[in-house]
Amino acid sequence: MKNILQDRDSLTLIGAMLGLALILGLMSMPLAMLPAPIGPAAEQFSDGALTTIKLTLVSAVIGLVLGVVTAMGKRSHVAPLRWLADFYVWVIRGTPLLLQILFFFLAVPALLQDLNIPLQISEFWTAVIALSLNVGAYNAEVIRAGINAVPHGQIEAARSLGLNPLFTFWDVVLPQAVRISLPPLANNMVALLKDSSLAYAIGVVELSMVSSRVQAESF
Repeated sequence: MKNILQDRDSLTLIGAMLGLALILGLMSMPLAMLPAPIGPAAEQFSDGALTTIKLTLVSAVIGLVLGVVTAMGKRSHVAPLRWLADFYVWVIRGTPLLLQILFFFLAVPALLQDLNIPLQISEFWTAVIALSLNVGAYNAEVIRAGINAVPHGQIEAARSLGLNPLFTFWDVVLPQAVRISLPPLANNMVALLKDSSLAYAIGVVELSMVSSRVQAESF
């Protein structure tokens, strides 16, 4: 029964996320029927919503990969890897997301310039990097808890069947851990959708930026 409830909650969260994305993507049609200043700017709102969706989805995928890698690092028997993963999670979860976005937008280019590294990153991808690192730290704790929740007997059974540690983790532990972690991972993705509005601070023309522009033009 518990597994059924977990699956239902996970599907509900994922369905709500996809439904919200569909609503945001098609919002230009109902908005066009509203009076000024909303109606004339309906296309801008639609484009901003699509940017928000792309920002969220790309960051969510990268953040999930980072979460798995960091969770493995936190459980590693190699001390430097464990310390590095702990430090990454501690720094990201202990600082505001807006500060992280501004750091990658303002400080990192200056540091690269001092090091004579010619690297130009657009505002969109700067926001993706910051959001991915942020959600990756939260996903790491969720996935680590999911791995710890897998019964140790599953690992012993896999090893007794001749699976090496890598295949044991990949084929036995990780699928069960992801299934257990799916509801909080979906919650993190919903939170990421809301946090993506902070990308307006570095000039990403997403939904919040469009709203600010329309407000400034129409008072």
